[in-house]
This record gives sequence, structure tokens and C-alpha cells, in this order.
Amino acid sequence: MKYFDLAEKIFESGKDKFEDMEIYIEKTKTIEMSVFNGELDKYNISDTQGMSFRGIHNDKMGYSYTEKVDESSIDMLVNEAYENGKYIDALEKETIFSGSDKYEEMDNFNKELKSTPLEDKIEFFKSLEKEALSLDSRIVAVSYCMYNEVENSKYLINTKGLNLEDNTNLAYAYLVVVARDGEDTKTGISYVISRDFKDFDYRKMAKEAVDEALSLLGAKPIKSNEYPVVFRNDAFASILGAFSSIFHAENVQKGLSLLKDKIGEEIANKNFTLVDNPFSSEGFNSSTFDDEGTATKYKKIIDKGTLNTYLYNWKSATKDGVESTGNGFRNSYKSSVSTSATNLYVEKGDKSLDEILETVDSGVYITDLQGLHSGLNPVSGDYSLSAHGYEIENGKIKRPINQITIAGNFFETLMDIEEIGNDLRFSTNGVGSPAIKVKKLAVSGE
Repeated sequence: MKYFDLAEKIFESGKDKFEDMEIYIEKTKTIEMSVFNGELDKYNISDTQGMSFRGIHNDKMGYSYTEKVDESSIDMLVNEAYENGKYIDALEKETIFSGSDKYEEMDNFNKELKSTPLEDKIEFFKSLEKEALSLDSRIVAVSYCMYNEVENSKYLINTKGLNLEDNTNLAYAYLVVVARDGEDTKTGISYVISRDFKDFDYRKMAKEAVDEALSLLGAKPIKSNEYPVVFRNDAFASILGAFSSIFHAENVQKGLSLLKDKIGEEIANKNFTLVDNPFSSEGFNSSTFDDEGTATKYKKIIDKGTLNTYLYNWKSATKDGVESTGNGFRNSYKSSVSTSATNLYVEKGDKSLDEILETVDSGVYITDLQGLHSGLNPVSGDYSLSAHGYEIENGKIKRPINQITIAGNFFETLMDIEEIGNDLRFSTNGVGSPAIKVKKLAVSGE
């Protein structure tokens, strides 16, 4: 490994201060491009890298980090971590992990994506904007048309013999169009997230965004009432992502999740299974090891309605007397290790969206939710969110609706799930879901 010699020098420098040590190096290359009125509006290429150091002395973990990944940082990293560790008061014991017995083999880096000429990528989103504007005279603007590509490499080396490397890449395109009819203005969105450039079809993306914008013209509120609600796949993924921290063991231990002592209990409808799958080819948080060096594994957090496991890093696992589930991750090299899912998604059912809509006599189809950061409480599970979508009548989409608020409790919503679609899709928050039908929710409108 290219950073092994540097790690050895850091460990040599710190051997008199620490019993165990670890370095974590992260390198990220990002390409950001957008187009406006046929011209390249934004073009940024950024290369960032950083290194963090962890060392244990007297059962206390000291942290430090730097953007300089070279020998000039050695003394600073060791000394800062040592000083920092002196003032840690945490009662929980932290460990530096010696490594798992086996790591799955997985290739998350698509060389073809990297080697696809830049001109082809620029041509894609120029064509995307042009196509969207050409589809209907009521499309008056493309407010956002962008393409991003990210390459990420991480390296983990410690004094217990661990020596791991992971490389990933991913591309992401996003389109927002504006439709206007008289005084009425609506927006439509489409996106694609993939490691394969062949998945970026500008005609399909443009049609999806334009169709949505046009279908929302003339939207009005619906009468306030309790209604059966069908969530579009990405809408349910967004609400699931906002509540995902309730499954983190550290939050359960701190009393920040109502799932304490619920392992083995039914917390959702029997047709609901929630998966954390680090090996999913569709997900974009795939990894064979977490940021503590623990092998990741496929797990059903909720299996047919029953809570199966929490998500653990080593700190929370040690506290509960169990093993880490391979969910110890950092937000960046500057962050300490916390907990995160990999590819979190609802296992798909066998009904199409149309078949689910047919089960609703009078209800609401939600396609977008606003206020996810301010309108929900992950501890209590309560949420009140602005939404828009469509009224359902006699199993069919009747008309667009907006200026409504849906309110409920996430734990009750999980129990009230009646139907699960077969249209699993990952949202921009990294969480995946198919369409979900819920028995009833309070909807405030006119």
C-alpha cells in the first residue's frame, strides 16, 4: 500500500505515547459541471485529501487530523492526539480494531466511468437541457441542470496489523424544470445516480422532469381529513432517511430512540423488511469495511416487521457486550467515528405503483416532502411536513394537490403500512424505498 511507509514512521514517532495507533487517509476528487442556456455555466474539479490519527493511552482515545499527508505532519499528529486524549472524560472504552477474519471482495470503482471522455459528459447535460426545453411550450426554463462525479479512496492502517484500502466512484445528474401556464408555475425534478455512464439517458430524464412539472399545473389543496396515503418511492426514502438515526445503537443507549429494549419485538407491519446492504450494486454507500476496519455485512434491521438489530460501531458494541455490525463511519477524515448505515433500503414487494393506487378509493399520493430537518422529531417519531402530490379517486390519479401538510408518527406509520411496491429506487439521500401505502394519515389542506 502506498501509505504504509508513512504510517510506519508515524507509529514509530508515537510508540512512547500510545499503546495502539491508527491512521485513516481519505482522498476525494470531485468534478462539478452545470449548464445554463446551452453554455457551460460551472466547471469545477477539486482534489482534497486528509489524514487522521487515533491513539490510545490509558484507555483514552486521542484524535488529530491534517490536510498534509506527508512526513511534515508526523510530530503535530502525534502530539495533538496525545494532548487531546488527556482531557477525554468518556466512560465508554474505545478500541482500535485488529481486523475481521474475512472481507468480501467487491469492486466499487468503474474504470469506464472514469475513462469516458469529458466531452461526452458535457454533451450529455447540454442535450438534457435542450431536450427538456423542447418537449413542451409550457416549459419556460431549466433552473438546474448539473452533472457531478466523485472518486473516493480511503486507507486504514494500524499497529495491530490492519492494512486496508477501498476505492469507489459514482456519478450523479440532476435536472429541475419550470412549467408555467398563465400565473401558475410548477417545477419538476429528475435525477440519476450510477457508476455506469450508460445509465445517463437524457431523453428519459428530461421526459420524467417535464411530465412531473406539467402534471402539477393547476394544483390546489385538498379538504382536511384523514386519508389513505401512498408515498412515491423517493418520498418515502426521504422520510426513512430522516428517521434512520433511531436504529443507531449509540442513540438507543443515550435515550434518543424509542427502540430501547425492542429487539425481537414487532415494530412494523409484517410485510415490511428494512435492509442495510453494503454490497448492493444499486446503492452508493457500498463498502467491504467500515472506517474502523470492521468487515461490513448484509443485515435485516427489521425482518418482516420484527426489530432484528441495532447498528453498532465498536464503542457502542462494547457498551452492550456485543460485536460491531460494521457501521462505524466518519463524515470525513476530520470527524470522529460515529454510526451510519451503508445502503439502507426497504425490501421491495410485488405490486406495481398502479396496482397499489387501485387499492385506494379516496386518498393522497405524495411525491415530495418539505421540512424534513425542522418538521420532525426523531426521538418521539412525530412529524408534520409540507407536501405535494395528487388526489387519488377510485384507484386513479385525479388531480394535482399542493399546499398540504401531512402529520403522523413514524412508529405508527411503520405499523400502518398496507402495501409495498416493486419499484425500489435510491433517493439522493442514499436511502432506497419502493412505493409505500399507509392506512391513514392526517392531511391538512383547505
